[in-house]
Amino acid sequence: MRRLALALCLLAGPALAVGLPSEMLRDPALEQRARDIGHELRCLVCQNQSIEESEADLARDLRRIVRERVAMGEDNAQVVSYVHDRYGDFVLLRPPFTAATALLWGAPFVALGGGLLAILMLRRRRPDPLAVAPLSPDEQARLAALEQDAAR
Repeated sequence: MRRLALALCLLAGPALAVGLPSEMLRDPALEQRARDIGHELRCLVCQNQSIEESEADLARDLRRIVRERVAMGEDNAQVVSYVHDRYGDFVLLRPPFTAATALLWGAPFVALGGGLLAILMLRRRRPDPLAVAPLSPDEQARLAALEQDAAR
């Protein structure tokens, strides 16, 4: 019985983090808007979850702020802008492409290009293992002698 209770608590934990009645807005349309906005914002503690998915206290505070701003009548862009102004680009799950983030966006392509270039340069420098070197005059003479012996 304890195992069943533990399993139910583990399964219900993430759902309770987002779905506490005290956190939810009474209007289902406004609550859905707040959830949509929350899915665009990163939990600053977990870093790989949105504030809607996170159980961290800071995420709970950010969810409360988002719901307060939505209830005040602000549109989605205004709510995101409010949070963004306080926490910077890091709070956005999809950060904008700017000069400051260009290196982050371009680094994988630069690394891939550098790796391909290194592979090409190494292949040119190394001799082909299947290439056959020409026979020296001594080897040619021995081969001719072997061919004559085989013909007899």
